[in-house]
Amino acid sequence: MISMNEYDIKRGHYEKIEGNKLENLMKEAFGEVKRKDGKLKSTFGALEHITVWMDGKKKIFVDTKMNTNVDDKTATETIRQYNFFLEKAAGFSAKERRKRAK
Repeated sequence: MISMNEYDIKRGHYEKIEGNKLENLMKEAFGEVKRKDGKLKSTFGALEHITVWMDGKKKIFVDTKMNTNVDDKTATETIRQYNFFLEKAAGFSAKERRKRAK
């Protein structure tokens, strides 16, 4: 399953992800990270790929390809790490992101 999403970055939160801080956050969440064409790329659990980039100080873009044929433990851990990453990157919890998307 392929998905491309954009998320608002919480006001005042950009300083926590500027420069190499977003790359370090991805390493913390997903392990190895590669930088290519200004985008950060990684894999983790059910995520066959996750590509992340920013548009200025207000938006973060996340492109993923998910393997749906994984066991429940892998799926749960993948979702947990993905939500951890998004909360740290955008500054909004899963509940707040869901509310803003409506």
